Amino acid sequence: MRHRLLRRAMPLPPPPPPPPAPRTPGVAGGRLFSSLPPPPPLQSRREVHVWYLLPDEFNDASQLKMYMDLLSPSERKTALSMNGEKLQKGAVLSRALVRTTLSRYTDCKVDPGSFEFKKNKFGKPEILWQSDDSKMEWPLHFNISHTSSLIACGITMDSPIGIDIEEKKRKTAKNILSLARRYFTPSEVDYLAKMPDPDAQQKEFIKLWTLKEAYVKALGRGFSGAPFNKFSIELATKNGIRISVAPKAFKDSDPTCDCLSENWQFALAELNSSHYMAVCVEDDSRSLDSGNGRLPLGLKVWKTVPFVEDTLVSGTEAVTLIS
Repeated sequence: MRHRLLRRAMPLPPPPPPPPAPRTPGVAGGRLFSSLPPPPPLQSRREVHVWYLLPDEFNDASQLKMYMDLLSPSERKTALSMNGEKLQKGAVLSRALVRTTLSRYTDCKVDPGSFEFKKNKFGKPEILWQSDDSKMEWPLHFNISHTSSLIACGITMDSPIGIDIEEKKRKTAKNILSLARRYFTPSEVDYLAKMPDPDAQQKEFIKLWTLKEAYVKALGRGFSGAPFNKFSIELATKNGIRISVAPKAFKDSDPTCDCLSENWQFALAELNSSHYMAVCVEDDSRSLDSGNGRLPLGLKVWKTVPFVEDTLVSGTEAVTLIS
């Protein structure tokens, strides 16, 4: 008798799960962040936009991972090599702020994670544009500054920029005048020495230091390439902040002075009630100004949590213009 082997129909295996969606900047932990809204256009070379954030407000792990994903492999390696979680977070936020801010000024045509950078011989970072980036009508310039409690990025169009921020209550290990004699010019030391109030003296010292940092960063040289005692900052002038450099005879004997010039313009402000902020850009207003003074530097400031919230704080108590 022939037996027929009957097979019971087996259920089909469930279909494999769909592949994960490609990672999109702005999505983390299942929460959709808003896009990067474009800012008002930079209208001239004398206009500066500053975007800042407060690292202590960033504690969500998925959000920090999203910012980490924007960084290049070398930036991630540098950030993770920092000693301690706080420094690592600051390094990640610093690079993420640069990338997201720059992306805004391309109308988000360039993804924040796509930017590449190069450094000049003094270490100042610049954008490395690719050959197909002809859509950029004017070159963007940027500069970054940070303390443990605040990170700021300045942006200009077609003009070098330097920005520096310092905590107003920054403590110094040495006497203010001792530091000034070591790093500043004689005229700046005299300016500080005439102040009988130690608190006022310290505040003016920090303002001068912040302005000098912004200047040498705008030059693209930093402290080593443009020592602070080779130029003077004049705060108490009716026409705003001025810079003076050594006479030509002195400059000829010191090659570090070759890069110094007086054709720069400054803005000095209190930021977030806790920091001094100095911005320095090239001054092209003299040729456009019909009077004897300079055209004012246009400054707009935003506080940001990239992909989440942007707040224009210019004209509020968060930004107090000093000069």
